[in-house]
Parts: sequence; C-alpha cells; structure tokens
Amino acid sequence: MLAAAAVAALAATGCSSSSSSGTGAASGTGAASSTGAASSSTVDIYSSLPLQGYSSAQTIPMVNGIKLALSQAHDKAGDFTVKYTGLDDSTAAAGKWDPAQTTANAREAAADPRAVYYIGEFNSGASEVSIPILNRAGLAQVSPANTYVGLTTNLPGGASGEPQQYNPDGASHYLRIVPVDSIQAASDLMAMKQAGCTKVAVANDKEAYGTGLATLLERGKGRYGVTIASNTGINPTAASFRGYASTIAAEGANCFFFAGLVSNGAVQVTKDVNAALPAAKIFGGDGVCTSSFTQASQGGVPASIDKLIECTVATQNLNAYPGGKQFLKQYKAAYGVSDPNPYAIYGYAAMELGLRAIASLGANGGNKADVLKALFAIKSTGSVLGTFGFNKDGDTTLKSYGVYKVGASGAPVYFETLTPATAAS
Repeated sequence: MLAAAAVAALAATGCSSSSSSGTGAASGTGAASSTGAASSSTVDIYSSLPLQGYSSAQTIPMVNGIKLALSQAHDKAGDFTVKYTGLDDSTAAAGKWDPAQTTANAREAAADPRAVYYIGEFNSGASEVSIPILNRAGLAQVSPANTYVGLTTNLPGGASGEPQQYNPDGASHYLRIVPVDSIQAASDLMAMKQAGCTKVAVANDKEAYGTGLATLLERGKGRYGVTIASNTGINPTAASFRGYASTIAAEGANCFFFAGLVSNGAVQVTKDVNAALPAAKIFGGDGVCTSSFTQASQGGVPASIDKLIECTVATQNLNAYPGGKQFLKQYKAAYGVSDPNPYAIYGYAAMELGLRAIASLGANGGNKADVLKALFAIKSTGSVLGTFGFNKDGDTTLKSYGVYKVGASGAPVYFETLTPATAAS
C-alpha cells in the first residue's frame, strides 16, 4: 500500500512530532468572543495522528492529503486564512499512540481561541482520550479513521456508558468519515465466508477497537454462516503465544482473525498461530491492514505467511473513488508518489470537509459553535470519496469496505469492495 518512496517523499515535507506544519498565514493570539468566535481573520485547524511507529505508513500519507487539500484552497476557507498545525499523538518509546501525548494535543487545541476544527484521532482508543477534552471546549472533531462503535452509539460492540461518557457537554462534538465497525465486521464475515472459513478463532488486543470488533464478529456470525470458535483477549506484550496457538488448534479452527493494532502483538501471535496451523487463513481489520504487519522487511510476518492473509479497510482502490484519479495526479505532482497509501485520500477529505464547513458560514466561519452545527447538518455533500453525509450520531453514511490481499512486494494490495446489506449487530 505504501512504497518506500512514499516515506522518503514525506520526510521532505517536514512532518515532525508535535510541530506546526502550517502552510497558512502567521499565527497570533486573538481573543475569543462570548459566542465562541475568534476575533482574528485567521482560524486554526489541528490534526493529531501517530506519526511514529507501525501506523506511520498510513498516517504520514494522510497528513500529506491534509496539506494537499489546504494548499489547493490557497490556505483559505471563505473569508478566513487557515493555519494548520499537525500534531503527533505517538511517542518513539511507545511506537504507537500514547495517552499522555494525545491528552497534550487535545489540550493544546482546546486552549486555542482560534481553533475551529480538529482532525483526529487515527486510533479509536486515542479518541476515547481526546473527545471529552475537545467536547468541553466546544471544538468540532472529525476522525478520518476511527471505527469503534462506542464512540458514537450505544449499539452492540461498545461498552456500558458509551458514548455519553465522552460527552461532558451533553451533546456530541465528534464525527467520522469512515464506516463503523459493525459494517467492518459484516465485511470481514463476508470475506471469511468467501474464503471457505468454517471455524474462526478470534484474538483481540483488549483495546476499545479490538474488543469491539471481536464482539461484533461473534454477534454477526449467524448471519453469514461462519462459526466463531473462540474470542480471546491477549496480552499485547507477551513474548510468545504458543500456548494460545495450541488451544485454537485443538478447537479445530481453520481460520484466524486478529482484532487489534499491529503494535499490540499482532505479528508474534500470527507467527505462532501459523506454526500451529500452517494451512489456516489469516484475517484482520484495518488495524493490521498495513505493510508493517504484512511485510517482513518492516518488521511484519514472514513472507511465507503472506499468501494466507486478507484484511479489511474502509479505504478502497483510489482510482475507483469519484475524485480518485484527479487526487492521484495532484498527489504525485506534490509529493512524487504515484501510489500513496489509500488513507491519504481520507486526510484530504477530512480537510476538504472542514474548509467547506467554515466557508459556508461566511463571516461566522470563525465561530466554532457554528462550524460544529454546520458539520452535523450535512446530509449529502460531494467529496473526493463520493457523496456522503452524517447521521444524528455523527457517523458517515458511507457503507463499504475494501478487502486487501498481500502483493508480491509484501504490502497489502486492493482486492475487492464489499458493501454488506446489513451491519453486524
């Protein structure tokens, strides 16, 4: 999904940890009015994404997409000049998103009187941290990647008290442009059924995203004719999973599904399962559908396992999106990369969405309360992704997931698009 050249090209753009990647006008203080509007003609937009570790193969191109959309708008949204600041919610020590860093990012944006829009987080667990902070500040938050059901609804797949616990203001300020895990789980079950899976062992990493997706697989199994033999929460830092692998071999599993993040033991548990069940097919959600899981040279599984792997992501073939071909031309012109990770277009779409909402408000584009209302009012809007809108919970109306296999390079390659008739629930 991401050639090595993409990483090199990104390095040249100057993305760095917790640094301003603003391509817009100069900053300034500008006091906030009682209506929540900044007194300056400049508005601030933030992103918070993990730019180090396993997810960087997806998030660095995503930041590129964000910058590309702003550049094409000439750093403007209607009457306002836009300053963009790209923050890193990961740490080198963790190699993934970090709660303390995510908290610091959200607080930085929340304290900014000119801030009207926040793109993030990439990981659902990170959004559990940032949503309440941004909610108290009245700041609109749009995720280009979160799929965990509990962030927006109390439907199956979430936990008790969700999503109310994330909204101290009493109303949601959070939206997302990717379909939720109930749709991803249904797509996964469809893909496993097509692959001939009859008995699937599921391991989850105990984070919100992983446990929620695993739960939805269990709940939706009857609808798709796939048996879930077990759902086990693993210790992400364990050195070995040979005992677990022996257990699922005894269960008679012919397929294995990992629900969680690459950084949470995905590679080691997959290797141990493959040693115990060498013919078992390997499946995963968007948390592992990246070259850092599938490509041995990036710390992923051995190449011998690649032929067994399928995974799902909300992203699809970039050429198939209504604005995909044009986006690819523009991305190549800007960064010299012709085949960016598909998440790049979601970064572009997230920035595009925010700029349009601000511009639609005219002189009120600097009022964060009005920006929030404008976003929730969107029921149908054109974008590079196609036409979509939001429901009352802030969830997108998009309903499809892409299925990926592993190509000759060891990176995930788009295979097909699945659009479930009903979501797993």
